[in-house]
Amino acid sequence: MIDQSVRQHWMAVLAKSSFEDLEKVWGVLREKPQYYFLRPPETGLVMVRAKEEGNGAPFHLGEMTVTRFTVQVKNGYHGTGYVMGRNRRHAELAALLDALLQDPHQHAALMDLVIRPLELILRKRRAVMAQKIASTRVEFFTMVRGDDT
Repeated sequence: MIDQSVRQHWMAVLAKSSFEDLEKVWGVLREKPQYYFLRPPETGLVMVRAKEEGNGAPFHLGEMTVTRFTVQVKNGYHGTGYVMGRNRRHAELAALLDALLQDPHQHAALMDLVIRPLELILRKRRAVMAQKIASTRVEFFTMVRGDDT
């Protein structure tokens, strides 16, 4: 039985990865499983919440489109994929990889072949984004005037 926190981690990686990246890792897999839909793809809206300054009072930021998909692979494992946007194939790939990762016979190999490379890509993208954000940072300061004392 796979630990839920481990599954949450790989599902987060799959959800945050781009469609193109999931297609690449899917293409690397030698054996593609037979599967069928347990729940056909559905697209809907979810409310996104945020916090003031990252740790303040929560507020509703807005709505976001999400697509979900649930499949069952031939070996009996169920996989669910949730992705931002309307790309059904993206959600399908996330669901298939989720199902395959639950199989103890394939888990370790798939973590090395799929999840770790995707984690590396996500880390690199975050670093690039952080650099872009840092380059636009503005430092504000207050000068004390002599007559204010």
